[in-house]
Amino acid sequence: MGRVTSAQPNARPVRRFVRRLLVGVLLVGALVVGGTGFRVWQVARDDDRTPADVVLVLGAAQYGGTPSRILEARLKHAKNLYTEGVAKHILTTGGSKPGDEYTEAEASALWLEKNGVPKDDVIDVPEGSDTLGSLRAAAQTAADHGWHTAVIVSDPWHSLRARTMAGDVGLDAWTSPTHTGPIVQTRQTQIRYILYETAALLYYRTTRASTEGIGITEDVAADK
Repeated sequence: MGRVTSAQPNARPVRRFVRRLLVGVLLVGALVVGGTGFRVWQVARDDDRTPADVVLVLGAAQYGGTPSRILEARLKHAKNLYTEGVAKHILTTGGSKPGDEYTEAEASALWLEKNGVPKDDVIDVPEGSDTLGSLRAAAQTAADHGWHTAVIVSDPWHSLRARTMAGDVGLDAWTSPTHTGPIVQTRQTQIRYILYETAALLYYRTTRASTEGIGITEDVAADK
């Protein structure tokens, strides 16, 4: 009995240490997640229209060459930036899914040309099934044209992750997101996207890989 009694005081400090360690880990995790979510929200509010070499439109779904409402909102904003003189060229991105006749980049380029942007000022880069792949292809195309700076057009909540990835692939980029379209229409949708982008950015910072690598699609909106 004496041995059991003498062991108990030694066990208590260990248990306290383990509990405190777990609480500390949870608090640090909460701060990291919360801080990242705040930055996603904060950068989403930025609208930097500093002149650049090119306006870079990140792709979204298209249907038979017709941009979805989300993609059309991005294209309208990109056209406005072009008209304002922010850049002399627009670069569209995005590949295709099996069975698609058009890529996202091609559908975007067609829309821009039909809406008054000269064909010579639009460059489509029909590659990439996710943000990282599209930005890698876009960075290479930009380098081929001697361009080094880009204004990225996407949805507000996507801005921080897109800007971070662009910097990692060699583009000096800032963001001017669209504030129209399905993604910004309801508070519920906004919260869902902020949560998704927070998780996706943390995953990218940890692995330097797209969430598609673990089977999580970026197509989280009901109407892309």
